[in-house]
Amino acid sequence: MNAETRIDKAKKVVTIHQAKTHLSRLLAEVEAGVEIVLARGKTPIARIVPLESHKKVRRVPGRLAHLVPPGSGDILSHGFWDPLTDEEMGLTYNEKLGI
Repeated sequence: MNAETRIDKAKKVVTIHQAKTHLSRLLAEVEAGVEIVLARGKTPIARIVPLESHKKVRRVPGRLAHLVPPGSGDILSHGFWDPLTDEEMGLTYNEKLGI
């Protein structure tokens, strides 16, 4: 039995020595969808698998527009820039801890 044995079409067993020698080639195979199983002798010890591709979510302008009622005007016009009252500021962090 060869140390680089094909288990199936998408899986390949490679010894640690071969993996160190041919790492770039093996990573190219992983990028192509092949699962690499690293073995110490004939004992499998690890897998190298491709990462799930991160699908970039397309940003949509106005996606949160439903959160502002129609005709209510600009969200910042409702006191966003007004200073906080003492009640809104509450206690400082140290006062909450009792320090």
